[in-house]
Formats: sequence, C-alpha cells, structure tokens
Amino acid sequence: MLGARSLEEEMAQSQSGNRQVNPLFARPGEETTYSRTVLQDDAMLPETAYQLVHDEVMLDGNARLNLATFVGTWMGPYAEKLYSETFDKNMIDKDEYPATAAIEDRCWRIVADLWNAPDPDNAIGTSTIGSSEACMLAGLAFKRRWQNARKAAGKPAAQPNLVMSSAVQVVWEKFCNYWDVEARYVPISEEHKTLDGHDLDKYVDENTIGVVVIMGVTYTGMYEPVTKVAAALDEIQKSTGLDIPIHVDGASGGMVAPFLQEDLEWDFRVERVHSINTSGHKYGLVYPGLGWVIWRSRDLLPDDLVFYVSYLGGDMPTFALNFSRPGAQVLLQYFNFLRLGRTGYREVQQASQDTAKHLADGIAKHGAFELWNDGSDIPVFAWRLKQDFTDKWTLYDLSDRLRMYGWQVPAYPMPDDLADLTVQRIVVRNGLSIDLADKLLGDIADATKDLESLPAPIPHAVAKRGFHH
Repeated sequence: MLGARSLEEEMAQSQSGNRQVNPLFARPGEETTYSRTVLQDDAMLPETAYQLVHDEVMLDGNARLNLATFVGTWMGPYAEKLYSETFDKNMIDKDEYPATAAIEDRCWRIVADLWNAPDPDNAIGTSTIGSSEACMLAGLAFKRRWQNARKAAGKPAAQPNLVMSSAVQVVWEKFCNYWDVEARYVPISEEHKTLDGHDLDKYVDENTIGVVVIMGVTYTGMYEPVTKVAAALDEIQKSTGLDIPIHVDGASGGMVAPFLQEDLEWDFRVERVHSINTSGHKYGLVYPGLGWVIWRSRDLLPDDLVFYVSYLGGDMPTFALNFSRPGAQVLLQYFNFLRLGRTGYREVQQASQDTAKHLADGIAKHGAFELWNDGSDIPVFAWRLKQDFTDKWTLYDLSDRLRMYGWQVPAYPMPDDLADLTVQRIVVRNGLSIDLADKLLGDIADATKDLESLPAPIPHAVAKRGFHH
C-alpha cells in the first residue's frame, strides 16, 4: 500500500528516537514534566501535544454546570460542524470573504428589525468581539457627537460625563477610564432596585454625553425601565433644554425581550434611544466571541469615527477597536437565525425562563433565603440569606460547598449603597433542564443542611469578595 511502512522500519525509527509507535502516556512530554513558561527546543507529536492540553483543561470543570456565566456553552452538532469548517475566516477581510461580509450585513439588519428600528434600511450596525467592544463603540459615538455639537456651538468640549446605574457592568467603568469620561453613578437601593429615572436631574448637565440603561443587570438580571428613564429625560429637556440620548446595554436582554416581552417598549420604539448593543454569545445562543451594536439611524454614528482602509485587496469602511477577528461566530449567528426563527428563539428563551422561575420558586420555599428577583425578566435571579437566619455560615460558604457538587453559583456584594448586602445569583442558559434544576435544588438543600449542622461558625479570613462578572 502506498505510504505503508514495514514493522522493521517502525522499530528502527522507534529505536532511533522516534516515539510515534510508543504508547501515548509513555511518550516524551507525557512521561516527563515540561516547562510551562519557556518554549522547548524539540518538537513533539501532534497527538501528544493535543493530549497534554486536553488533559489540563479537564480541570476547568463542566461548563454546563457553570451558573455564573451568561456566555453560551452549547450549540449542537451542526453548529459545531459549521464552526470547524469556517474558523479560518477573518471578519475584517471583507474583500477576501465577501459572502461572510454579506452575512454580517444581513445579521445586523435582522437585529435592527428585532429592535424595531423605524427604518432598518437607514440604520447602521456592526458585529464586534462581544458586548464590551460594542459598548465602547456606542460610548465613543456619544462622546464624539457631544464634542462636535459643543464645538459647533462655540462651547468648550471638555469634561464629558456619562450617567448610569451603580450596578452597571464593568465595561462602562472601563470606557470612562480609557476615554477620559467622568462616570456618574446613580446608586441603587432597596427602594430603587434599578436605574428608574429617580433623581436623574441631579446627575445630568450640559456635559452629559448620554445615559446608559441596562436590559438585564449583571448583578440580578433585572430590566431597567427604559421608558421611565426616557420620561425623566423628557422632563429635564423641558426645564433645561438639554437633549440627552440613551444607550441601551442589552448584552443579555437584547436577545430575550423581543421574544418573551414583545409588548415591552425598551428599544428603538423609544425615540430617545440612539443605540443598542447585545452579546450574540449570550442569549443570542452563539459560542463566545460575538457582539452586535446598532444605531437607530446613520447620522447618529459620526462619519469621522469611520475609517476607510485600503487593505487586503479592497477599500473598506471599518468602525472597530479590533482589526482581525473571527468570522465564524457571525456565521453561527446566521445559522441560529435560520435554524430557529422567531418561534425557535421564543421556545428556547421560554424554556430557560421556565427553568429560572422553577429554581427561584424552589429557593423562595427554602427557609434560609429571600429572593431579590424571580427571573421574570431575563432567566436570571438572585437571592440573599434571611436576616438573622444563621451565624454559622454565609452565602460565600454555600457557594464553596456547591462547588464540591460541581456547580458554580457565585456569591458577591451588591454595589455602593448596598455594599453590605451579599447575594447569590443563578444564570439559566440553554441546556439547563428542569431535571438538572431539581438536582441543583436538592444539592442546595443538602449543602445548607450540612452547614447548619456545624458545631460552630465558619471562620472567615476575608469578609467580602469581589463581584464576579
């Protein structure tokens, strides 16, 4: 047979140092340790290198049991096949990959339509690495429009500020830090669990470039009421003349609300909303590495932020913080749009919400806990330990105990005015069944029973841990 070798040739190569026929775990690399921080001089067989990496990441745990992350962990065999066939495509090479570029254009137009853009043909959007990049781009558009307007009016364009909830995701803190924008946080409280327009006039002024409203707060999963915030800004405009736009951070809710809360006005139906972002890799149901940002109309994205680059065989416009980036996730998003349609997305999101409400109901019935919210917005909810229930353990201890069962259920302090309050949160994603949810409720019951049986309180070297985004 062409390419076949005799047994004598195999043995000779093995004796001369070629371990290709040796048992896998007796080969160099598997039988000895290797440096993890210095590139080795010698090569190793591809299957050996694969096995080393494969075995090490087994320590990461089961992604399906990670109830901390919003990011998708399952897509199915056809999506995985498409992924493996297209992972070499570079989204920035629009001239080289025109079909992929055309699909990207279709995807953001589909999203613009989902978000009720008044004229989808006059909207503008782009894919991004994730919501973090999408938020940065939306924030930059706010800042540049404000700067241009100030200069046109002969006013100083310094000291811009951005107003948002104290429960905002860390990307907005980064935006303000990186781009020299003052962050103004409206604190949430027991009375005002989200940014709902209260006292907004105390935070905005002529230097405010915009207000961020969150559809699916990272801490709790709750929607912030866009219409209430817009109404508050309408009143401010009547009294001061300040016309302040809204950006909706729909990282999670942007792909839930169109299917589960169709009548809720949060998107481009609210005229003050200039731009919206979402994560395709969250409830868009795509693997990690994809976001979307849409502007209501082209004039809301300043032309001087768009670069026209002659590169890779074509002249192309680009508005991005990243240059080369994967195109496969865009194709996976289109696959989902084709595969699921509105009905399929509704069924998937409804199943996740049903599971979230089932879990929340089980937590509420447990004598130790009190719900902060019940998962009726996005399929996410949080709870706290009832006051004076126990002095033996905290939610941090429960989180650690659940890790012994394989579950990742984070505990963390709430922001600012609620920093003394610790909550625990569950994110339900596609793939967490009611059966698994019942297993989790059973494990929570067993864990709390074990903690309560301790003869003395658990000592805590660290009283408070940082929030896990």
